[in-house]
Amino acid sequence: MSTPIKVMIADDQMMVRQGFTVLLNAQPDIEVVGQAVDGADAVAKASELAPDVVLMDIRMPGMGGIEATSVITRVPDAAVKVLVLTTFDLDEYVYEALRAGASGFLLKDASADQLAEAVRVVAAGEALLSPNITKRLITEFSRLGAPRAPSRARIDVLTERETEVLSLIAQGLSNAEISAHLVLAEQTVKTHVSRILVKLGLRDRTQAAVFAYESGLIRPAGY
Repeated sequence: MSTPIKVMIADDQMMVRQGFTVLLNAQPDIEVVGQAVDGADAVAKASELAPDVVLMDIRMPGMGGIEATSVITRVPDAAVKVLVLTTFDLDEYVYEALRAGASGFLLKDASADQLAEAVRVVAAGEALLSPNITKRLITEFSRLGAPRAPSRARIDVLTERETEVLSLIAQGLSNAEISAHLVLAEQTVKTHVSRILVKLGLRDRTQAAVFAYESGLIRPAGY
């Protein structure tokens, strides 16, 4: 049997932490290894427990979830992925959480199955921006009016095909969908994705999507 996905839950509400713990521990391939009551606690325990995935609330007293996410994901060679949980379906939180290094974003009213599947996807490094999250990301980008971290020059390290794959990742396409769109073997697409992440120094495809928008490779409609 494969090793369970280790999860840590960071939320200032005890009932939320306990509820998610019960839901996730009911999954045969997921184990909750710890809980944190705020951002600072999450940073300390992530270092101590080395979970695969941290479920991170956004609004917490003291250090909030976005700041804690930034600290956790910027540790050199850290393998921890962050899945942000919030009751606030607001554009600014989607965008800022992803910019801080989150690999996924999920509302707290998601079902148990959706929560467990999100943990699996993020842990596997195959994090995708769902169509509704992609739409909000584009909306927020448009509101800001311009790339916040211009880095178009970095795209020059990519081949023409890799650049094409990156643009499709940013549109929320899965490897299978990119494969069909470009008429390539799915394994070839996976290879391109891996090379893109290495060349750009990014952790996963979610961060690649954010990079594509911020660098100006992808422009929102009407922008």
